[in-house]
Amino acid sequence: MPVRPRSSRAAALLLAAAVAVTTAAGTASALAHGPRPPAGAAALDGVWRMDGYGTVAVVEDGGRKLRTYETTAVSCLPGALTAARTDPSGPFRQEGEAALTVTPQGRDTARLAFGDNVGHRTLHRVPALPPGCESAPAPDPHADPRKVFDTFWQTYAENYPFFAARHVDWNAVRDRYRPRITASTGKPELFRILSDMIRPLYDGHTGLVDPDDPAGFFGGHRQDTVIPDATARARIDEAVAGGVGKAGAGVRRSWAGGQITYAELPGRTGFLRITSFLHYGQGNDYEADEAALRTALDEVFTTARTTGPDALRGLVLDLRLNGGGSDRLALDVAERLTARPYTAYLKHARNDARDPRGFTPAEPVRVAPHDGPVYTGPLAVLTGRLTMSAGETLTQALLQRGPKPTLIGENTQGLFSDRLMRTLPNGWQFWLPNEEFLSAKDGRTTYDGTGIAPDVRVPVFAEEDLRAGKDPALTKALDLLRAAKR
Repeated sequence: MPVRPRSSRAAALLLAAAVAVTTAAGTASALAHGPRPPAGAAALDGVWRMDGYGTVAVVEDGGRKLRTYETTAVSCLPGALTAARTDPSGPFRQEGEAALTVTPQGRDTARLAFGDNVGHRTLHRVPALPPGCESAPAPDPHADPRKVFDTFWQTYAENYPFFAARHVDWNAVRDRYRPRITASTGKPELFRILSDMIRPLYDGHTGLVDPDDPAGFFGGHRQDTVIPDATARARIDEAVAGGVGKAGAGVRRSWAGGQITYAELPGRTGFLRITSFLHYGQGNDYEADEAALRTALDEVFTTARTTGPDALRGLVLDLRLNGGGSDRLALDVAERLTARPYTAYLKHARNDARDPRGFTPAEPVRVAPHDGPVYTGPLAVLTGRLTMSAGETLTQALLQRGPKPTLIGENTQGLFSDRLMRTLPNGWQFWLPNEEFLSAKDGRTTYDGTGIAPDVRVPVFAEEDLRAGKDPALTKALDLLRAAKR
């Protein structure tokens, strides 16, 4: 779920998916005007602008180094992504990040993709860096507060797609708050103003942090949502474990520090709970997470549980406390639950600074069956307002599964986009969504804001149920699966 960004992959991954995504080719502007790039890895050398994401990338040193710039109509700052590769045919790497590949599509177009993400970014060669980028200064804690405000407001104006849906007039927000900012505005007051500007969006993929101030953090969320603290999470975990125990659990296993758990219930029913799609492995990187998830799924979806007379006759997938992470890992789960390929959803990013409805071409994201045992029987998915981000994209992907799962609980949170992570001139970091995940069924419907509604509405983690040690959503799921077996 939305948490304070850290210098680990939790935030850096998303930063790479925004800043770095725009990465792919360029030396300085002088080189951009040079002779035609040679073939091979060096063909990437030059300056590239990404469709959407407000990012410009420079590739240099014969295709071995990559750096980025974060741009708006009023600003240009050095990007946080600086990746390199020793093998000209291999991926780019930055410490703590998943592999990044940049594939030329002719002389002036390239495709960028991250190993831990879904879809790709399109890059177009440009003759030079935008004005101001060549001499772009590093963030300065003493930067003019007016420049900080303008960069913040403009980034949202050019990239945020949901002002109309969330009933916020962003121009009016500027007119209200900009006169309050002067050259002498202090940091506490500036932080309060920027936070107040985005608070009415009630969007869990918006936020602001001052890395030098432990109290300098703001994160948005839906009005009906209380983000549980450690004590509340422990109560929820206890209630879920109690419900599984009351249901007669036999085999119980856990992986990734308890973020993935499995129990076998009577009637050959499985219960799989996943509370996150990141930070599984001790290495704290995507490859470690991928390996940990693969190990868990291999041990859950065995040949014995997926085929033959002893196979599971029903499965409950509990995503009610899944705060997100890697969409690629989420799809790894979907691929264990189908024997046929299908389109999970379509994805596009805002791509017009003046029109919030101008997007990049929608790209289909596919689910391909796992090369090994897969479960294709009845599936019940438990969801709620704490099902967020990659937990929701998995839920959305499963809507196209055959047979369709039954969703039980409450609406998910309504956060689907990757977070576009940006830096302000004074060094503060902030983030916002800039993408839509579209329904594979009609290519238009999005669930941003409202979330995905359940088929069967049941209270999720209500206080009275926690006190009584009850889990009505799990009880309902087991009842429905038993009825399906008759």
